[in-house]
Amino acid sequence: MFNNIYNNKKIIITGNTGFKGAWLTTWLLKLGANVYGLSKDIPTKPSLYEALKLDSKIQHTFGDIRDYEVVNKLFSDVKPDFIFHLAAQPIVSSSFDDPIETFETNVIGSVNVLQAFKKLNYRSNLIFITSDKCYENVEWTFGYREIDRLGGKDPYSASKAGAELAFSSFFRSFINHDKNKKAVSARAGNVIGGGDWALNRIVPDAMVSWSNAKSVEIRSPKATRPWQHVLEPISGYLRLGQLLYQKNNSLNGESFNFGPAYDQNKTVLELLKKLGDQWKSCNNQLKTDILINTPKDLLEANLLKLNCDKALHYLNWKPVLNFETTIKFTADWYYEYYHNVKNKEGMFNCTIKQIELFESKAKEQLISWTENKK
Repeated sequence: MFNNIYNNKKIIITGNTGFKGAWLTTWLLKLGANVYGLSKDIPTKPSLYEALKLDSKIQHTFGDIRDYEVVNKLFSDVKPDFIFHLAAQPIVSSSFDDPIETFETNVIGSVNVLQAFKKLNYRSNLIFITSDKCYENVEWTFGYREIDRLGGKDPYSASKAGAELAFSSFFRSFINHDKNKKAVSARAGNVIGGGDWALNRIVPDAMVSWSNAKSVEIRSPKATRPWQHVLEPISGYLRLGQLLYQKNNSLNGESFNFGPAYDQNKTVLELLKKLGDQWKSCNNQLKTDILINTPKDLLEANLLKLNCDKALHYLNWKPVLNFETTIKFTADWYYEYYHNVKNKEGMFNCTIKQIELFESKAKEQLISWTENKK
């Protein structure tokens, strides 16, 4: 997988204790990497990072990316082959409660990562991860392209646009002139999958509610999102790292969208109904009630799509799972956690098995990152 380029490589993941960071960590461990994590805390209870016992499998530093000295020391000490920058304040609703922290973390924290990367004096590759919400969302019926306008009405979206502008500035001012450095930015969002317990996210809300035999309450039943399993964009991030390492200079400084096929743009209500059906298929005694409660002052966008043609053309990347399989992967993981696995050490093995199944399905579809070329 990925031409074995991650085997024995030193890799820093910022935001490794988060949902997406923990999945990326697990896949990289499977690929033989030496992973170094940087996160300010364990962001949720329960936590995927803790459920998988990743603290015993990697070298982790507790530190805030808003502290430049912490970031710079880790980068200079580790001398990483790859940096995957995921650390962020990731919750839209929290950005309204504390916009200062959101901008400080997502913009200034990202600038600290870029500055520490710039100062490295040897070959290294940066995969700089933001969000699909970095685009100025005017609720087009077609997907946003990487060349479309950046922006955001809410503090979270605006902060992600700001991070992308910082990336572009650093690349054009510094990185592009350094033969040892390569960097790309990646934009994805609305990932689902086992082990997400973040605040005010629809799948965690449903899984926690249903596992306690309660109804899940939703705010925006008609809001449409490009739902994808968390492994989909991660496969894109790893593919970017692979091609950068293989000296593909045409990618340097570029940005890429990672999203599902258009037929996976489903409403929140459609998602929950399918998730509920799969949850009940695990055990028909389980409760899957849905309660709709839409606030009058809700400021959430109703429609968001990505155009991923660029990733298909330049990376030979495409999504692996259809909507039904995405739902099955997600519900099955949570069912194992809440009902089957008594020894939580077993959740790491469960997660590895889902990664292996994902790899197998990608190989069946002859997706390019599954090849190992000499």
